[in-house]
Amino acid sequence: MPHIVVKMFAGRSDADKARLADALSRAVIETLGSTDKSISVGIEDIKPENWGAEVYRPDIAAKLDTIFKAPGYDPPA
Repeated sequence: MPHIVVKMFAGRSDADKARLADALSRAVIETLGSTDKSISVGIEDIKPENWGAEVYRPDIAAKLDTIFKAPGYDPPA
């Protein structure tokens, strides 16, 4: 039952989001052996100026022990 949450800058089309959700679902099926029916994907649009407060600090910096692919950018102010 993986539920994947993607947080990204606002501005991508619904078609792009659907393609991303499909690609992530395929990766989960291939990697974990999950069934398509067990996977859900949510995509949240975040304003760039809110990235630090809404994503970086609570979801990355505060949860480093859960991060398997760290970002390569400096922490936002």
